[in-house]
Amino acid sequence: MIEVNLLPEGKKRSPRRAGPRFSLSLPEFKGLPSDRWVLGAWAAGIVAVLAMGFLFFQVSGVAEELEVQVQDAVQDSARYADLIEGAEALRARSDSIAERVEVIQEIDGFRYVWPHLLDEVARALPDFTWLIRFMQISPPPELTFRVEGRAGTYFALTTFMENLEASPFIRNVRLLSSDQVTVSGTGGDRSVYEFTLEGFRDDPPPELLETVPLFGSGAVQPGGDELPGEVR
Repeated sequence: MIEVNLLPEGKKRSPRRAGPRFSLSLPEFKGLPSDRWVLGAWAAGIVAVLAMGFLFFQVSGVAEELEVQVQDAVQDSARYADLIEGAEALRARSDSIAERVEVIQEIDGFRYVWPHLLDEVARALPDFTWLIRFMQISPPPELTFRVEGRAGTYFALTTFMENLEASPFIRNVRLLSSDQVTVSGTGGDRSVYEFTLEGFRDDPPPELLETVPLFGSGAVQPGGDELPGEVR
C-alpha cells in the first residue's frame, strides 16, 4: 500500500492527547528574600505581632473587669463609711449617757449619808446629853462632820464618844473642846459640859447594807457593768 506524506518536511503530526492536562504552580512573590532563615524570622515576627494583639485584647478585658470591681469597692467603702460614722455616733452617745449615769450614781450614792449619820448620832446619844449643832466640814466621800452639844456629866460625854466610835458609819472621833458652863433652866442654874466633837464618815461592811438597783432590777450601765444599788 502506498502512503503519501502531505505535511511539510520535518513536521510530523503529534499524537492526539488522551485528555486535557492541568498544571498548578505557586505564585511567585517578587521582592521576598529566598533565604529560609530570613523567612523564618519574618514568620516569627508575624506570630509575635499576633500574640501581642491577643494579649492586648485579653489584658484590656481584665482591666475592664478590674475597673468594675474597683467601682463596686468604692461604693461599698462609701456605704461602710456611713455605717461606721453611725456606729461612732452611737458610741459617743453611749459614752455620754454612761458619764451622766456615773454622775447620777455618784450623787445617789451619798443620798443616804446624812440620814445614816443622823441616825447613828441619835442612837449614840446617852441620857443627860443633847445636841446644839450638827454640821458638815468637808464634802463626801471623805466627809467630816462636827457635833456641838452639852452633857450633864463628863461621864455622859465619854459615853457619847464611845458610842460614836462603835458605829460602823463613823470613825476617828475626837474631842475638840470641852468647857464647863452654867445654864439657866426651870429648876434653876445648872453646871454642864459644853463640848465640840469631830468625826469622819466611814464605809460600813457590805453585809450591813441593803441595796436596791438604781434603775430597776438588773440595771446595767452602757459599758456593761451592773449599777450599784441605793443604800437603804
